[in-house]
Amino acid sequence: MKSIRIGAGLGFYGDNWEPVAASIERGGLQFIASDHLAELTLAILQKDRQRDPALGYARDVVPMLLRLWPLMREHGVRFVCNAGGLNPMGAAQAVLAAFGAKGWAARIAVVAGDDVLPRLLDDDTPAAELAHLFTGEPVAQVRERLVFGNAYLGAAPIVRALDAGAHIVITGRVADAALFLGPLVHGLGWTLGGATEAIDLNRLAQGLTVGHLLECSGQGSGGNFGSQGAWQAIPDLAHIGYPLAEVWEDGTALITKAPGTGGRINFDTVRQQLLYEVHNPHAYHSPDVVLDMGGIVLHDEGHDRVRLTGACGQAPGDQLKVVAGYRDGYRAEVTWGFSWPDAWDKAQAAIHTIRTQLAEKRIPHDELFVEYPGLNSAHGALAPLPDAAVLNTMNEIWTRLVLRTPSKAAADGFGRLFPWLALSGPAYTCGFNGLHNTSELLGIWPTLIPRALVEPNIQVDMLGGVP
Repeated sequence: MKSIRIGAGLGFYGDNWEPVAASIERGGLQFIASDHLAELTLAILQKDRQRDPALGYARDVVPMLLRLWPLMREHGVRFVCNAGGLNPMGAAQAVLAAFGAKGWAARIAVVAGDDVLPRLLDDDTPAAELAHLFTGEPVAQVRERLVFGNAYLGAAPIVRALDAGAHIVITGRVADAALFLGPLVHGLGWTLGGATEAIDLNRLAQGLTVGHLLECSGQGSGGNFGSQGAWQAIPDLAHIGYPLAEVWEDGTALITKAPGTGGRINFDTVRQQLLYEVHNPHAYHSPDVVLDMGGIVLHDEGHDRVRLTGACGQAPGDQLKVVAGYRDGYRAEVTWGFSWPDAWDKAQAAIHTIRTQLAEKRIPHDELFVEYPGLNSAHGALAPLPDAAVLNTMNEIWTRLVLRTPSKAAADGFGRLFPWLALSGPAYTCGFNGLHNTSELLGIWPTLIPRALVEPNIQVDMLGGVP
């Protein structure tokens, strides 16, 4: 029975690509799929695009592919990534320019059509459409402040690109696991669009599960492993191997990693990743199939090998998820520390002084958020503070204040409330950090859009030559 081997690329913008090189060299792969877009990455890329319209893509795609392309060419590995972000054509052109400077050539496919901002900006859109996915609020509340809106595409355009002979596929916003499902459909001849037979849907469900297990790079092979008392047994994280999968025509999959790499593939590490970011394990929606995890069997074969069977699929719905971003004010933050004795009381006195200044100067703001790194910044209200008597015995109390305001001038001026406290406030230590730290906030607007409004506009363009 025919099989395909596919490996994990990056799990987020800025991730490490050296484990990807190890997978290409030693993993016997045909494909790498690389996920550069965490849920908020488009907001980061939008800020890049505001500074330079030629940007808007994950810029690590260029140095990454400069590192990996010689290995890919030697081992016959093809690469799929969503590093195009808000500007997939710009990303492809940047890669081609970098390759050209090296005398290299590659066929690069660009998948576009996920941009649905014009639809969100259209005043004629019925109020019931594009409502906030969780609150039900109409999009009209943020329409004038929207700066991007992108639908999560499925695997179909990736299959088209690979069928056309692309060595590298660069997309915009594509569902994370679809990056992996596309190569599997292409390589194994599965039925994708319009699949209705249970056998086809179950194969797609298996493929989607594989993508879900591989989409977070090292997290699928023991990285970020949270099992109490067990994470210490994960070996050699300094040389972690990213997970890879061998997938057969019937959908059976073996999750493993390249030999000689660190990390661990076992029942526990795979199970943790399986349930990561899953709201309903019996209805994990994607553009290509709705996955029911209830029948999944993970069989630990030992030696960093876990066999995956039992995923079931149902036909996807007629809507696609959209992530949109809108201007949502500004943020400024300052952190500084107070030392023993009476560290806690000093911090409270300083916070009171800042609140007093905000009120007396009538500085417009929506919130002054206060937390104490080392005490409650990781768990918030779930980490109750000791009483003041205990806190005042501590060597130091770090205090972080974050101002959220609709006014850029107010954010820019927040840092000026602090320097005079150096000589006129409670005794502190270590100085102020962030006195000139203003950033624009982008709110996220999740919604749904009829796929019939998106999929006819998807384009697959081929650039470059033959290596």
